[in-house]
Amino acid sequence: MQDIKPYLVHAEENMEAAILFLDEALAHIRAGKANIRILDGVKVEYYGSHVPIANVATITTPDAKTISIQPWEKGLISVIEKAILNSDIGITPMNNGETIRLGIPPLTEERRRQLAKQSKAECEETKISVRNARRDAIEHLKKLVKEGLPEDMEKDTEASVQKIHDKYIKKIDEMYAAKEKEIMTV
Repeated sequence: MQDIKPYLVHAEENMEAAILFLDEALAHIRAGKANIRILDGVKVEYYGSHVPIANVATITTPDAKTISIQPWEKGLISVIEKAILNSDIGITPMNNGETIRLGIPPLTEERRRQLAKQSKAECEETKISVRNARRDAIEHLKKLVKEGLPEDMEKDTEASVQKIHDKYIKKIDEMYAAKEKEIMTV
Protein backbone atom coordinates (compact mmCIF):
# COMPACT_ATOMS: atom_id res chain seq x y z
CA MET A 1 0.00 0.00 0.00
CA GLN A 2 1.17 3.51 -0.83
CA ASP A 3 2.18 6.03 1.81
CA ILE A 4 0.01 9.17 1.52
CA LYS A 5 1.88 11.37 4.01
CA PRO A 6 4.36 12.74 1.40
CA TYR A 7 1.45 14.11 -0.64
CA LEU A 8 0.07 15.96 2.37
CA VAL A 9 3.51 17.32 3.26
CA HIS A 10 4.15 18.41 -0.35
CA ALA A 11 0.77 20.19 -0.55
CA GLU A 12 1.40 22.01 2.72
CA GLU A 13 4.92 23.02 1.63
CA ASN A 14 3.51 24.48 -1.59
CA MET A 15 0.85 26.39 0.34
CA GLU A 16 3.45 27.70 2.79
CA ALA A 17 5.65 28.85 -0.10
CA ALA A 18 2.67 30.73 -1.56
CA ILE A 19 2.13 32.48 1.81
CA LEU A 20 5.80 33.47 2.00
CA PHE A 21 5.62 34.87 -1.53
CA LEU A 22 2.50 36.84 -0.60
CA ASP A 23 4.21 38.24 2.50
CA GLU A 24 7.08 39.42 0.31
CA ALA A 25 4.72 40.92 -2.29
CA LEU A 26 2.65 42.77 0.33
CA ALA A 27 5.81 44.16 1.96
CA HIS A 28 6.71 45.90 -1.30
CA ILE A 29 3.38 47.73 -1.46
CA ARG A 30 3.98 51.17 0.01
CA ALA A 31 1.40 51.97 2.67
CA GLY A 32 2.24 55.59 3.50
CA LYS A 33 4.78 54.90 6.19
CA ALA A 34 8.47 54.12 6.05
CA ASN A 35 9.28 50.46 5.48
CA ILE A 36 12.79 49.48 4.41
CA ARG A 37 11.43 46.43 2.54
CA ILE A 38 10.16 48.67 -0.28
CA LEU A 39 13.83 48.92 -1.32
CA ASP A 40 14.32 45.13 -1.53
CA GLY A 41 13.78 45.06 -5.28
CA VAL A 42 16.15 47.96 -6.02
CA LYS A 43 19.55 46.78 -7.25
CA VAL A 44 22.74 48.82 -7.64
CA GLU A 45 25.84 48.23 -9.76
CA TYR A 46 28.66 47.26 -7.39
CA TYR A 47 31.99 46.02 -8.75
CA GLY A 48 30.43 44.63 -11.89
CA SER A 49 27.38 42.92 -10.40
CA HIS A 50 23.89 44.02 -9.42
CA VAL A 51 23.27 43.74 -5.68
CA PRO A 52 20.45 44.90 -3.36
CA ILE A 53 20.98 48.27 -1.67
CA ALA A 54 21.05 46.51 1.71
CA ASN A 55 24.31 44.81 0.61
CA VAL A 56 26.14 48.13 0.13
CA ALA A 57 24.53 50.43 2.70
CA THR A 58 22.88 50.63 6.09
CA ILE A 59 19.15 51.31 5.76
CA THR A 60 17.22 52.71 8.71
CA THR A 61 13.91 54.43 9.43
CA PRO A 62 14.62 57.38 11.76
CA ASP A 63 10.92 58.24 11.86
CA ALA A 64 7.62 57.00 10.41
CA LYS A 65 7.91 59.06 7.21
CA THR A 66 11.64 58.79 6.40
CA ILE A 67 14.04 56.11 5.19
CA SER A 68 17.74 56.85 5.63
CA ILE A 69 20.40 55.11 3.51
CA GLN A 70 24.03 55.33 4.66
CA PRO A 71 26.31 53.90 1.92
CA TRP A 72 29.43 52.10 3.09
CA GLU A 73 31.44 53.85 0.36
CA LYS A 74 30.93 57.53 -0.51
CA GLY A 75 31.20 56.82 -4.24
CA LEU A 76 28.02 54.78 -4.10
CA ILE A 77 25.75 57.72 -3.22
CA SER A 78 25.14 58.69 -6.85
CA VAL A 79 24.77 55.04 -7.91
CA ILE A 80 22.17 54.36 -5.21
CA GLU A 81 20.34 57.59 -6.00
CA LYS A 82 20.19 56.70 -9.70
CA ALA A 83 18.95 53.16 -8.91
CA ILE A 84 16.14 54.54 -6.71
CA LEU A 85 15.12 57.06 -9.38
CA ASN A 86 15.03 54.32 -12.03
CA SER A 87 13.02 51.96 -9.83
CA ASP A 88 9.22 51.88 -9.60
CA ILE A 89 8.93 52.94 -5.94
CA GLY A 90 8.03 56.49 -6.94
CA ILE A 91 10.05 58.39 -4.34
CA THR A 92 12.66 61.03 -5.15
CA PRO A 93 15.83 60.62 -3.05
CA MET A 94 17.60 63.55 -1.41
CA ASN A 95 21.24 63.38 -0.39
CA ASN A 96 23.45 65.54 1.78
CA GLY A 97 26.74 64.12 0.56
CA GLU A 98 26.88 61.38 3.19
CA THR A 99 23.39 59.89 3.45
CA ILE A 100 20.40 59.53 1.20
CA ARG A 101 16.98 60.32 2.61
CA LEU A 102 13.68 59.14 1.19
CA GLY A 103 10.69 61.14 2.40
CA ILE A 104 7.57 58.98 2.20
CA PRO A 105 4.79 61.21 0.83
CA PRO A 106 1.30 60.92 2.32
CA LEU A 107 -1.05 58.85 0.21
CA THR A 108 -4.12 60.31 -1.44
CA GLU A 109 -7.45 58.57 -0.97
CA GLU A 110 -7.40 57.44 -4.61
CA ARG A 111 -3.87 56.02 -4.25
CA ARG A 112 -4.89 54.20 -1.04
CA ARG A 113 -7.77 52.52 -2.88
CA GLN A 114 -5.45 51.61 -5.73
CA LEU A 115 -2.93 50.04 -3.32
CA ALA A 116 -5.70 48.16 -1.51
CA LYS A 117 -6.88 46.82 -4.87
CA GLN A 118 -3.31 45.78 -5.72
CA SER A 119 -3.04 44.00 -2.36
CA LYS A 120 -6.33 42.21 -3.00
CA ALA A 121 -5.06 41.06 -6.42
CA GLU A 122 -1.87 39.68 -4.83
CA CYS A 123 -3.97 37.82 -2.26
CA GLU A 124 -6.22 36.36 -4.97
CA GLU A 125 -3.17 35.11 -6.89
CA THR A 126 -1.94 33.42 -3.72
CA LYS A 127 -5.34 31.82 -3.12
CA ILE A 128 -5.12 30.37 -6.64
CA SER A 129 -1.70 28.89 -5.80
CA VAL A 130 -3.09 27.36 -2.60
CA ARG A 131 -6.06 25.89 -4.50
CA ASN A 132 -3.72 24.47 -7.12
CA ALA A 133 -1.66 22.77 -4.40
CA ARG A 134 -4.87 21.25 -3.01
CA ARG A 135 -5.98 20.12 -6.48
CA ASP A 136 -2.60 18.50 -7.18
CA ALA A 137 -2.70 16.60 -3.89
CA ILE A 138 -6.23 15.36 -4.58
CA GLU A 139 -5.27 14.26 -8.11
CA HIS A 140 -2.36 12.26 -6.67
CA LEU A 141 -4.74 10.63 -4.20
CA LYS A 142 -7.13 9.64 -7.00
CA LYS A 143 -4.23 8.03 -8.86
CA LEU A 144 -3.34 6.11 -5.70
CA VAL A 145 -6.93 4.80 -5.48
CA LYS A 146 -6.45 3.30 -8.94
CA GLU A 147 -3.25 1.67 -7.65
CA GLY A 148 -5.06 0.06 -4.72
CA LEU A 149 -5.47 2.71 -2.00
CA PRO A 150 -8.73 2.15 -0.10
CA GLU A 151 -11.37 4.77 -0.98
CA ASP A 152 -12.17 5.58 2.64
CA MET A 153 -8.49 6.39 3.26
CA GLU A 154 -8.53 8.60 0.16
CA LYS A 155 -11.63 10.45 1.44
CA ASP A 156 -10.04 10.95 4.90
CA THR A 157 -6.85 12.28 3.35
CA GLU A 158 -8.84 14.52 1.02
CA ALA A 159 -10.57 15.96 4.10
CA SER A 160 -7.13 16.57 5.67
CA VAL A 161 -5.96 18.37 2.52
CA GLN A 162 -9.13 20.49 2.64
CA LYS A 163 -8.43 21.43 6.30
CA ILE A 164 -4.88 22.49 5.39
CA HIS A 165 -6.29 24.47 2.44
CA ASP A 166 -8.84 26.22 4.65
CA LYS A 167 -6.14 27.13 7.18
CA TYR A 168 -4.02 28.82 4.51
CA ILE A 169 -6.97 30.60 2.88
CA LYS A 170 -7.86 32.01 6.31
CA LYS A 171 -4.25 33.13 6.77
CA ILE A 172 -4.35 34.91 3.39
CA ASP A 173 -7.58 36.68 4.33
CA GLU A 174 -6.01 37.80 7.63
CA MET A 175 -2.91 39.09 5.82
CA TYR A 176 -5.09 41.06 3.40
CA ALA A 177 -7.19 42.54 6.21
CA ALA A 178 -4.03 43.66 8.03
CA LYS A 179 -2.51 45.18 4.87
CA GLU A 180 -5.76 46.91 3.93
CA LYS A 181 -5.99 48.40 7.43
CA GLU A 182 -2.36 49.56 7.17
CA ILE A 183 -3.02 51.16 3.75
CA MET A 184 -6.32 52.82 4.64
CA THR A 185 -5.15 54.21 8.01
CA VAL A 186 -4.46 57.90 7.55
